[in-house]
Amino acid sequence: MAFTSRLTQGEAHSNRVRSDGTPSHRSRPLRALFVHRDADAIDACVQELEKAQFTVSSDCVLNLAQCGQQLRSKSYDVIIVEYTGSHGKGSQVLQLLHQPLQEIALIFLTPGLGSKSLLELTAEGSFEYVEREHIAQLPMVVRRALNHKELREELAEAKKALQHSQSLYRALEDNPTYGICRCDAEGKLLDVNQTLVTMLGYASKEQLLAANQESEIIPNFSNSPLFAGRIPETKRIEPVEMEWKRKDGTTLKVRLSGRGVYDDHGNFAGHEIIVVDVTEQRTLEDQLRHQALTDSLTGLANHRRLFEVLHAEICRTKRSGREFSLLLLDLDGLKSINDRFGHPVGSRALCRLAEIVADCCRSVDTAARHGGDEFALVLPETGATAAALVGQRICDLLAKDTEKPPLSVSIGVAGYPQDADTIGTLLYAADRALYAMKAKKLESPLSAHSPYSFSEDSNAEFHESRE
Repeated sequence: MAFTSRLTQGEAHSNRVRSDGTPSHRSRPLRALFVHRDADAIDACVQELEKAQFTVSSDCVLNLAQCGQQLRSKSYDVIIVEYTGSHGKGSQVLQLLHQPLQEIALIFLTPGLGSKSLLELTAEGSFEYVEREHIAQLPMVVRRALNHKELREELAEAKKALQHSQSLYRALEDNPTYGICRCDAEGKLLDVNQTLVTMLGYASKEQLLAANQESEIIPNFSNSPLFAGRIPETKRIEPVEMEWKRKDGTTLKVRLSGRGVYDDHGNFAGHEIIVVDVTEQRTLEDQLRHQALTDSLTGLANHRRLFEVLHAEICRTKRSGREFSLLLLDLDGLKSINDRFGHPVGSRALCRLAEIVADCCRSVDTAARHGGDEFALVLPETGATAAALVGQRICDLLAKDTEKPPLSVSIGVAGYPQDADTIGTLLYAADRALYAMKAKKLESPLSAHSPYSFSEDSNAEFHESRE
């Protein structure tokens, strides 16, 4: 059974002060378990430890059986055991404390020892002991034992971390998803895993390394400007994307990340780079982005993309002062086509108009389906006169189309900034011009399918109405 004697006054000194009344800032908490029958000896040990700035919290037991029980219920930093020199005593102690010794420092408190006893202790694995007549050395021995314990713990943690890192590396190296390459401190490629060999379309590591020496398929990481932002302290490379070429000449889009590696002496020895093939992912993202901005029927830009382009053009015009124009187009009589020929023919009519509008576009222009039977055409750096000519050309091509039923279109033109100062007012201006043309067609039905059904007169009417 454990007891706390008058000797364990360290517990009452948890807020210990020096003899001059000032607090001790060097004090170190120490949980000690004494396996000893002599209270005076224990008292002397505690006093020496407190003199050495330890804040001692101690318990005492009389024998090894009580020691084992106490260790199951409480933890300690150090165990101080009475050693009488009797045969087998050291072996019994070490056997009983085999498991706790992995975490607790063990110190024997001995009488004067002969060389034989000392050799016995050393052979049994007890590396720390203090003779009773030299009890003043106990604090130094305790510190040494605790330092050894800390070093053992650090070594154990380092081994555990190394094993974990090695297992992760092996798992990563064998993973069919991740390519790995290693380079030296100068950035020269040293090794690759089989996954990266397969990614790049080569038959073997040797073939890839030989090809890389000739054409630097995998770039030198020390010279690449893409890696200039690596963290200098750890040599860690933040994720970056780039394009490589496969053996067959196709493009491989990869995302790279990496870390520095060091030799046994702590010197920087190079990088380990993890390579992820993101080609399919980026292709899918591009397809989804295209679908999100494209009209599914005609293949032109959709309503959302139209507004993005108009916003960008207004911002550009404000910077450069160069005007742009917007054409709104409405397919005449789509409802009649649907009612007479069916919706598939009506859908085909929309596609016919979309094809002609797209044929009249420059690379900088944007053709869009505005919704239903309405289309739009954004013409950067184009004035009203040039835009009217584009509209006339669309009407001409539509009139020459031999596919049935014949189609006609009404067009309205508005320019920025002369006709409007926002997206909304620009669309309104073009819409007003479009309906002015429709009204003129209703007044003169014979002109509905004329190659000259669109004219600058209808646009002029709109400008006059605004004035």
